[in-house]
Amino acid sequence: MNFLAHILLSGDNELITIGNFMADGIKGKNYRKYRRELQIGILLHREIDTFTDAHPTVRKSTKKLHKNYRHYSGVIVDILYDHFLAKNWDKYCETPLEDYAQNFYDTLKEHFDILPERTQQMAPYMIAGNWLVSYASIEGIAKVLVGMNRRTNNRSKMNQAINELEEFYDEFETEFTSFFKELMEFAKEKLKTLSSQDKL
Repeated sequence: MNFLAHILLSGDNELITIGNFMADGIKGKNYRKYRRELQIGILLHREIDTFTDAHPTVRKSTKKLHKNYRHYSGVIVDILYDHFLAKNWDKYCETPLEDYAQNFYDTLKEHFDILPERTQQMAPYMIAGNWLVSYASIEGIAKVLVGMNRRTNNRSKMNQAINELEEFYDEFETEFTSFFKELMEFAKEKLKTLSSQDKL
């Protein structure tokens, strides 16, 4: 899953949320050098990714993209799913998306010093571009895909995936809705388990 989903699935604890958000920048057992709440967030992120990558509904979505984007298909689906989450936000969270995003940006600034270097480099762009809110529009997702393609030196052609989003829009949305319901239950239980463990 992409940023917005990971943040939402972290619950109400700010440090768990930050840990989840920065998890891609923490390799192997390096998570152990962080305080407990951050460790929980990092491990929750990994559990969510594992669950997502193996899920048949997600694979159904990636199959639509595989011919044109190969191993980038999973990354694209993560981004597309964040679009449907942002678009239908009020079904999943009582706090309006604009307020929720601003609260997260404030938390990010507050804990900026503990972020890994790669996350520190990315965060100001996220805040300035209000990425989390921009996901709700097709135009916003198009910008994200252009940026992702640029990061692969234009090899991935991810910018063109907006065509598949429009072509299979209803199918992607149905698949997201079905999958995210399961993911929310999984993440809730996994967060409870991780939080109850004496040693991570």
